Amino acid sequence: MKINVYIPQNALRDYVQSIMVFSLETEKTSPMPVNPFPPVPQHSLFFYLHDPIQTLSDTDEFITGPPTLIVGPQLSRVDIKMGHCHLMVHVGFKPGGLHQLIKVPMNELVDSSCSASDIIGPEADAVLEQLRNTTGWQQMVIILEKFLLEKLNRSRQAEPFDSAISALLAKNGNIPIEKVAATACLSLKQFERKCKERVGIPPKLFARLIRFSSAYRLRETNPQISWTSICYECGYFDQMHLIKDFKEFANVTPKIIANDLKKTPYRLQSNIQL
Repeated sequence: MKINVYIPQNALRDYVQSIMVFSLETEKTSPMPVNPFPPVPQHSLFFYLHDPIQTLSDTDEFITGPPTLIVGPQLSRVDIKMGHCHLMVHVGFKPGGLHQLIKVPMNELVDSSCSASDIIGPEADAVLEQLRNTTGWQQMVIILEKFLLEKLNRSRQAEPFDSAISALLAKNGNIPIEKVAATACLSLKQFERKCKERVGIPPKLFARLIRFSSAYRLRETNPQISWTSICYECGYFDQMHLIKDFKEFANVTPKIIANDLKKTPYRLQSNIQL
């Protein structure tokens, strides 16, 4: 497994957090493990150059996803399986960044994913073809940056809301929402409406998701760390609040998802930059 994370050029940094290239090659005869993937407070654009991921459906069947994928606000865990020759390029957006790109209210995409071609159009397929025709990872980043610059240059300029909601993310969700709204120069109701439009979910729920994701990624990266330490590091009042969030966002208790992680060698969220 090989992963490189690239910080985008300055002109994109109001909207894009990072661009990641992920490669995995395994023996075709070896079974691929199922990987838990709880929700993260980041919207994404994926290009699968080889072997798109498969997701476990409600009927316990694996469904192969499209080669280009837009993932908006997620509140539910997904279990995924990668192919034996897996090469993926991922764009991770700052809060509101994907909304600026596709001009779709994010509350319409809660807990859903769709082909980027269906929303962006033929441009997404053209980018995928360009990515497939190069082997250099740095060149892949250049191709994506060019595409994103052309699309985002047609967008409105960043607003105070964007910096305010990014500050909430930077503080692991541990800022009073009233203070975040004031930083955005909006009333609480105005801030909530804009958050649903640009982020997809109410700000208090987004803050909880940020804190949960921080806790999960800390445990995924450091399996030896105690849940008590994770509570303290991530700003939880006590372990009961932590357990409640794990049950809501990961559908299981912290202990169970820790056991799920033992069944796979891959840590799919350890390189996510928020």
